[in-house]
Amino acid sequence: MEVTIGSKYEGKVTGITKFGAFVELPGGVTGLVHISEVADKYVTDINEHLKIGDMVTVKVMSIQDNKIGLSIKKAVDQPPRPERPARPARDSRPRGDRNDRGPRRPENFEDKISRFLKDSEDRLTSLRKNQDKKGRGR
Repeated sequence: MEVTIGSKYEGKVTGITKFGAFVELPGGVTGLVHISEVADKYVTDINEHLKIGDMVTVKVMSIQDNKIGLSIKKAVDQPPRPERPARPARDSRPRGDRNDRGPRRPENFEDKISRFLKDSEDRLTSLRKNQDKKGRGR
């Protein structure tokens, strides 16, 4: 029997290891269900979910070098997720400019330089004040 990626098969668990379970598919082909593909939740002990001889539905995820990767959790059809409501449109203006002045005109280079100089002078003034307070006791 030809095994194809994406197909679902009914198989029998033939072996269990700490990292997964071996499942025999129709036609005598064996594949591995990794422990992360057993259930939707975190699985610490695979023996809590599967036993040797259990019949499980698996989906073929990969085939490499005659090694077949299987998944139990992806073989179960998930109900469709409800669609999220659309997000409201965001204002494209920067946060500090959200008032009713209307659209901002683009800044030219001189405006940016003058704003930078004013801001840096304010910062330097506050630093100098703090330095003066700290240095008085010396």
